[in-house]
Amino acid sequence: MGGVPKVTRDDLVSAARNPLAFIAERWTPDPRTVRRAALAALVMAVVIVVTGGAVRLTGSGLGCPTWPKCTDDSLTATREMGLHGYIEFGNRLLTYVLCAAVGWAIVAARSQKPMRRSLTRLGWAQFWVVMGNAVLGGIVVLVGLNPYTVAAHFMLSTALIAVAAVMWHRTGEGDSAPRPLVGQAVRQLVWVLVGVTLLLIAVGTVVTGAGPHAGDSSEVERIPLNWENVTKLHAVLAWIVVTLTFALWFVLKAVDAPAGPLRRTRDLFLILLAQGLLGYVQYFTDLPEVLVGAHMFGSCLVWIATLRVLLSLRERLVDEVDAPAPAAQTPVAARG
Repeated sequence: MGGVPKVTRDDLVSAARNPLAFIAERWTPDPRTVRRAALAALVMAVVIVVTGGAVRLTGSGLGCPTWPKCTDDSLTATREMGLHGYIEFGNRLLTYVLCAAVGWAIVAARSQKPMRRSLTRLGWAQFWVVMGNAVLGGIVVLVGLNPYTVAAHFMLSTALIAVAAVMWHRTGEGDSAPRPLVGQAVRQLVWVLVGVTLLLIAVGTVVTGAGPHAGDSSEVERIPLNWENVTKLHAVLAWIVVTLTFALWFVLKAVDAPAGPLRRTRDLFLILLAQGLLGYVQYFTDLPEVLVGAHMFGSCLVWIATLRVLLSLRERLVDEVDAPAPAAQTPVAARG
């Protein structure tokens, strides 16, 4: 067994001043480790959305009636608060798990050799979005689950998923200039698809804000719109997204696009069909909580799949200095 490395006072000072640089000097992660760290951050971004939905659907939104403490006298949930208090406080604790996952992604990206600043910036972007959304989540509680703040909270989570998905994708690419794999008209069509999908998600938050799941058993403000009319608008937008995806697949086939964009478009189409079926079932069964929660999870998958279609339209060659020596004879482009 080897001896324990001696840690000097200078080492401790260096670690205190710049802990990321200190770790990076002593550890070089495998590219797969960096990719897994980025994936862990993305998974936790989805998990926090789903568990936040569970808080709402169980009527636990005000289980902890204040913030940042759970009550005026207690940082944590107490037995007197019952199940709702534990559910709400448990969701708050998951924010720390999300921070740990994002922190791990930042450390892994910063320690990679050579350092890829683009990945590190994406990691830090996630961190600041998480911090902002944590504060916004506190505001949601303090204003008694105001539906507009709830909608903003969900949309900021959608932004977090977007950044996490891009970072995960970028771990499989190099840092050279992107080379388009399809023509400009196809790229414009995909940007329209992304925009309509984002609008679909935003209208979904209005459906929630106007619908029957207020998030708490007490009287909670609702968005003053006819819930069924907004739901119909949401369904129309969903069909537009499905139609655009179907059209995109035919266009990609017509222009003989690479396999990556075709595969990602097919995946998105299948996810949309499953999500649409789930949406209609929950609507005609009076919105059971389990199906609504599954629909929220599906919205995350739709958003990720849409972004993966966009990202698959170009490739970044891996620079020779970035490629591991044993992989010199492997393909230099990571598609999709």
